[in-house]
Amino acid sequence: MYIFGYGSLINGESRKVTGDTGQAVPAVVSGLQRHWGKTGSPNMSHLVVKEAEGECNGVLIHIDSETLTVFDIREAGYQRVELDSQRIQLLDQTFTIDEPVYVYVTDEVISPCYIQPIAQSYVDTVLAGCLRYSTEFAQTFIVSTQGWENPRIDDRRAPVYQRVAGVDDNARVEIDRMLLGYPMVG
Repeated sequence: MYIFGYGSLINGESRKVTGDTGQAVPAVVSGLQRHWGKTGSPNMSHLVVKEAEGECNGVLIHIDSETLTVFDIREAGYQRVELDSQRIQLLDQTFTIDEPVYVYVTDEVISPCYIQPIAQSYVDTVLAGCLRYSTEFAQTFIVSTQGWENPRIDDRRAPVYQRVAGVDDNARVEIDRMLLGYPMVG
């Protein structure tokens, strides 16, 4: 089976913190809107998707049933639903979906606030993962994500996000360049 990862799961190093996964394939899913939103963390906001008009890029991650349980724990606060494969556009034309695909969604988006802001360490983890596919993939992530106007803090020296992984200085420089139009608020 597959999970469609649209946030930190895009980053292979971040996925490894939770469990072993198979191949990750870049994809775009229609009928999903990605937002910055509260998920129950007392310190920060995360990425959430809800089923609505729009498109969301991310990766299909191959997992087994035992690993699904571990990812369900990681994604507590979300609902796991099955995606219709007709909604999935694969960016790797050599790949074929041959098993069910799941995504973690929310029904309600609650905007970040100063108590639970967007953490730059989380943004870095996600965008470093996107950059492994391409700058265009990362740029698509930025423009298709709603809520950048909400409070965002620079926590790079003391990360609030516990699964920071796979982010180096070169990625941070590129991320800062791409986010010039999205100033820190908070």
